[in-house]
Amino acid sequence: MAVYAIGDLQGCYDSFRNLLDKLKFDPDKDRLWLTGDLVNRGSKSLKTLRYVRSLGKSAKVVLGNHDLHLLAVAHGIGDSTDRFGSLAKILKADDCDELLDWLRRRPLVHYSKKMNTLLVHAGLSPRWSIRKTLSLADEVESKLRAPKYVKFLGKMYGNAPNRWSSDLKGNKRLRYIVNCLTRIRMVDRKGRLDFEHKGPPGGARNGLKPWFEVEDPAWEGTRIVFGHWSALGLIINPGVICVDTGCVWGRQLTAVQLGKRPKVTQVKCS
Repeated sequence: MAVYAIGDLQGCYDSFRNLLDKLKFDPDKDRLWLTGDLVNRGSKSLKTLRYVRSLGKSAKVVLGNHDLHLLAVAHGIGDSTDRFGSLAKILKADDCDELLDWLRRRPLVHYSKKMNTLLVHAGLSPRWSIRKTLSLADEVESKLRAPKYVKFLGKMYGNAPNRWSSDLKGNKRLRYIVNCLTRIRMVDRKGRLDFEHKGPPGGARNGLKPWFEVEDPAWEGTRIVFGHWSALGLIINPGVICVDTGCVWGRQLTAVQLGKRPKVTQVKCS
């Protein structure tokens, strides 16, 4: 059995299927780890969502910020304008309710003890251990899966608080967890989240560094697989693997076969 981590799809259905063909992916034997952001920007979000759902247990999917945005837009929450014109087909589809119900039941993180590897869309707080991360993700997942989940979506948006404290409670606590797992890129010297810098790390202002470069993080010793940061590109280090290589921007869609010696497969996107 092969396990492939694949970066943000963002509605790029054709590139996704081309990549699976190149991998000779067998859903009966192999497994996909998808970093989230299944939808938005790309033109075939509906087709992508339907196909990933059809893969069942052969695909492990974590929620990205664009996936959460779709759930919010469906209920007129936040910036409900479809800036990319890609969500309207989902919202008008006969199976929309089924697809969104499936989506909101996806986790924010997935952890394999056997591989000592955690899958997340964006990243982790340097102050969170793996056990703490799983526990905090569960707090949000419980809200998303509850009957009154729309109330949570209404409180989800915002950049504050930008620093973790175990004293955080209620919506502030949940918002920070969501922002960290689905939006984090850079942090400052005090560990505060920075939401302004989206380019390569080298162009950031003084005092900012990528979340995974903070010294002695509490999650150290576990490999983290993530996407979200297309400007970062492909990174394969012993502790972190970034697989968002900007398919939706016309670059590549990347799969990394997880193992002691990760193997990279890419297709050109258009």
